[in-house]
Amino acid sequence: MNLRAIRAIALRDLKIVTRNKGVMLPLILLPLILMVIMPGAMGYFLPMAPPGEDFEDLALFLEMMPDEMAEQFAGYTETQVILVTMLVYFFAPMFLIVPLMVASTIAANSFAGEKERKTLEALIYTPTSDTELFMGKMLSAWLPAMGVALGGFVLYSVVVNLTAWPVMGEIFFPNVMWLILVLWVAPAAAGLGLGSMILVSSKANSFQDAYQIGAMVVLPVLLLIFGQIGGVIFLSPGFVFGVGLVLWLIDAAVLWFAIQTFQRNEIIARL
Repeated sequence: MNLRAIRAIALRDLKIVTRNKGVMLPLILLPLILMVIMPGAMGYFLPMAPPGEDFEDLALFLEMMPDEMAEQFAGYTETQVILVTMLVYFFAPMFLIVPLMVASTIAANSFAGEKERKTLEALIYTPTSDTELFMGKMLSAWLPAMGVALGGFVLYSVVVNLTAWPVMGEIFFPNVMWLILVLWVAPAAAGLGLGSMILVSSKANSFQDAYQIGAMVVLPVLLLIFGQIGGVIFLSPGFVFGVGLVLWLIDAAVLWFAIQTFQRNEIIARL
């Protein structure tokens, strides 16, 4: 495998992405909204809200929480419990949307975007193997997705601790579960998004078509969000590690299938 060829393809795609406002805008706005604006607003305004019926679902969630997880709330006031529950647990699945959607957006621009720009044919005829071309496309989406995810995590940590400091009086974030989420699950989520999207975009005729079809990969994250709200799922370190393991296994299967089915001859035939 020619690593220089893979690197050249990845760098080429990254340059194209940075020049495309339609791709760059979501990559900036999505992490900004999910990792800065929403947690900042919640950390600032939530302590001002009077407790009442709006927190009944949260109380039910806490009652159903396993004892080993509930121990962390010992000595916390009601407001502190609400802040930790919302900012540490309810926001955790939403964090996975960042690497998933960033990777999906860039990967959707991979082949479908090349078709729109009329540059795919020249790329197809480059002296690289199908595997090298595919791996170059994968890296051009996975590396930015992880960069944005890690940067978003740092921003989220700063915003959460700053806005909640008047109530918490301590640095309470991140915890072990979040570290596993960022370092183990997020890379797997990015891999799932881009692997699926490259398969879709290689057959789609436009960036918008590929993006709309591939957006379904966010459904597992939505299941985690609603599972927590319903008190069915609790994001303990062990559970999060298990989620990451499942995603990595799915990534391996998707990658194997994608490499086996990725044939430039078929792509050329559809040009």
